[in-house]
Amino acid sequence: MNWNNITYYIGISLIMVATLMGVSALIACLTPADSSRVALLYSAFVTGTAGFFPLIFVQRGPKRLSFREGNCIVVGAWLAACTFGMLPFLLYGGEFSLINSLFESISGFTTTGASILNDVEALPRGLQFWRISTAWVGGIGIVTLFSMIMAGSTNKATLSGAEISSLAREPFEGERKYSFAKRMMITYVSLTVISFFSLRLTGLAWFDAATNAMSACSTCGFCIRNESIAFYDNPAAEVVLTITMIAAGLNFGILFLSTIKGQFSYFRRSATVRVFLILLAAAIVMVCSNLMLSGHTTSFWKALRDASFQIASIATTTGFATRDTTLWPALSMTILIICSLICGCSGSTSGGIKIDRAILAAKGIHRKVRESISPNVVRAVKVDGRIQTDAQVDDAFCYIVCYMLLVVIFASINIAAGLDFTTGLTASIACIGNVGPGFGDVGSMSNYSDFPALLKISSVIEMLIGRLEIFPMLYLFGSFRSKF
Repeated sequence: MNWNNITYYIGISLIMVATLMGVSALIACLTPADSSRVALLYSAFVTGTAGFFPLIFVQRGPKRLSFREGNCIVVGAWLAACTFGMLPFLLYGGEFSLINSLFESISGFTTTGASILNDVEALPRGLQFWRISTAWVGGIGIVTLFSMIMAGSTNKATLSGAEISSLAREPFEGERKYSFAKRMMITYVSLTVISFFSLRLTGLAWFDAATNAMSACSTCGFCIRNESIAFYDNPAAEVVLTITMIAAGLNFGILFLSTIKGQFSYFRRSATVRVFLILLAAAIVMVCSNLMLSGHTTSFWKALRDASFQIASIATTTGFATRDTTLWPALSMTILIICSLICGCSGSTSGGIKIDRAILAAKGIHRKVRESISPNVVRAVKVDGRIQTDAQVDDAFCYIVCYMLLVVIFASINIAAGLDFTTGLTASIACIGNVGPGFGDVGSMSNYSDFPALLKISSVIEMLIGRLEIFPMLYLFGSFRSKF
């Protein structure tokens, strides 16, 4: 591997992070008595200097990147961004110790939305915007974002391909590869802007509307209010956010082709989107019915409002809250846990296993059963009219097995460290799926502040593994292992 190339591209990612710190510092400077100005300005300077150093003093090797180099750049860029991203929190102080700063930074960049803050509203506006900015950048992908400005279509494809799974690219088959990151970004920015103006129309202040739109589109769930979206008690804003979260949980390729290019047939023909929306609707109906039949509420509209928002929030791994779901009936909580495992579509900003892999695995099982009944009949697995290879089906099974194994491993660590079973298990599911809230002590109205340092470290590792979809981390480990 050419380490000059790797450090060069990681430097570019740090410059991008420093730029966002500068924007946050500008907001702090424009806000009277904002105490985060110095922390943000100093952090931007340090991060920018670290980013420019390899660009100035490191001589790049061959322009064409190998897969291993692309994978190292992706993992290295994420680690560097998360590490330098904690500087504004650490320099500001308050609730931000070293471990807490790292936790908040990684939780933001991975769009997990888990927090160690007990009083979010106490943060100055500049730091609040930086906290949301980490989520917004992490939503589209650090490397996908900076790869748009890089020369060379081959390198763009290599970098974005190492960060985003091949399932996300299927709607772009037949399209020019170099425009993949650009099309993703156009969809992402458009959705954010539409959400912002829609929230303004519901009566939210501009800063609340901007930060909630950024958080919803990134499916992070960071909010500038201690009570999350429940603070506003605004049904119209909840409808806007519900629609935004569901849109952000769909494949951005299909969104781009269906809305921006006006080719609605893509949206209509997509079995993945259809299954995702049907499952969402079924979950909402079951939770709404359970809330009413259990006596949790007697109002149909209140039950529908709460069920719709919380299902959309958890199924897209956003983590916004309007109600304390730890008080809900057992069936409703079970449905939410299932939603936090499967989650949205590939090519979206949501985490989890992804509905695409679940469909592939289900069709693979169906084919296996049919072939057992009729061994002489060859059956193909099709998704959205495309024949899936055996390797693609095997990849889906492999990913799901690895995913569930990691859930068990980290849940065991949590429980061994003293957490109760519900908290330990759901915290593991929430971290690897980048969901944020779980149940027990990490419910929708709680946070991770009481976790011991060891569990905060294991949780951030799990967040990174989940956001990078497991295999890039394994590839990196394998690359280093092969050297010895």
